[in-house]
Amino acid sequence: MSAARTARTVVAATLVAGLAATALATPALAAQAPAPVKPGHAATQQALDAAVADGVPGAVAQARDGRDRWTGTAGERKGGDRYRVGSITKTFTATVLLQLQAEGRLDLDDPVEKWLPGVVRGHGHDGRKITVRQLLNHTSGIYSYTEDPAFQEEVFGPGFLEHRYDTWTPRQLVSLAMAHEPDFAPGSGWNYSNTNFVLAGMVIEKVTGRPYGKAVENRIIKPLKLRATTVPGTRSAMPEPSSPAYSKLSRDVNAPVHDVSDLNPSIAGAAGEIISDSRDLQTFYSALLKGRLLTKGGLKEMTTTVAISPELPNVGYGLGLMKERLSCGVEVWGHGGGIHGSSSLAHVTRDGEHSLAGNFNADWAGSAQKVIEAEFCGTPANKG
Repeated sequence: MSAARTARTVVAATLVAGLAATALATPALAAQAPAPVKPGHAATQQALDAAVADGVPGAVAQARDGRDRWTGTAGERKGGDRYRVGSITKTFTATVLLQLQAEGRLDLDDPVEKWLPGVVRGHGHDGRKITVRQLLNHTSGIYSYTEDPAFQEEVFGPGFLEHRYDTWTPRQLVSLAMAHEPDFAPGSGWNYSNTNFVLAGMVIEKVTGRPYGKAVENRIIKPLKLRATTVPGTRSAMPEPSSPAYSKLSRDVNAPVHDVSDLNPSIAGAAGEIISDSRDLQTFYSALLKGRLLTKGGLKEMTTTVAISPELPNVGYGLGLMKERLSCGVEVWGHGGGIHGSSSLAHVTRDGEHSLAGNFNADWAGSAQKVIEAEFCGTPANKG
């Protein structure tokens, strides 16, 4: 997959490159009286409604702007629903590594080999030449295990129905990547790779002596009191409140739709397993950009971006964090995330004051980018 195509995938809030849907029969949308819309969020509500008209069963978004608080829903989703946030997990993982660096327990410019000897080897991959920083900004060149054809068939294709509860260890996921050649020499390009953050989670475990999820819980979830945010590990069920997640498990737009709510999230691990809600995601990203989780130097490192594609000059990637200049000139920071039946977004202005988070409970339709533009630029979603 080209860098430009992958970058568009990220901007559109999909986590897993090549994600091929998860299926159900067309769900009946719950009949709900529309909630009153505050004038400042009318375009955002229109974007949610447009997503449902485009085939998404349910959509939710929440926004904060100073003292203003707003929640919008369309179709099946409810305002307080929890959902799988996919690659938004990457920002949590990167934050922990930056904290560990501030404590002197590692250096982001350490070679991966120092912490994971012999793990990044095979078909041209060499962990002695790749730094932890290059994992976090996707300049490592490491092949993404989610691009592996057999993995895609088993995990994102029809094989999902048989294998949805299988457990994958981080070493197994990395081994899939090592069976392929690198995308490029370390530091010579950019390409979104989920393997990078599986490895980042492994580095956290090596440094702390505990699973990366424990570090996320102790360093981010508990201090910020994120009551809806969990690192599920191998637990397959969704916590309540939540509504179903749907996928077609196929690139065929006419394929049947499946309820894919329950799955073993070890397929994503530190690259995309976290469950949260819109309220918690806004709290996290606002706290992060306001400097509550990192030192001033750490936040500067996280927000130092690299270009991802000439086709997307307004988008840069930092350390597990994206910067985007929208059509109206507003600059937002955050991440998108996609996993079976779930497409999520979380963005905030650089001062941490205006935030947006939301989710579509399907992975084959809808435009998260239109929701982002609508909230920060006031641009109504295009019809048709």
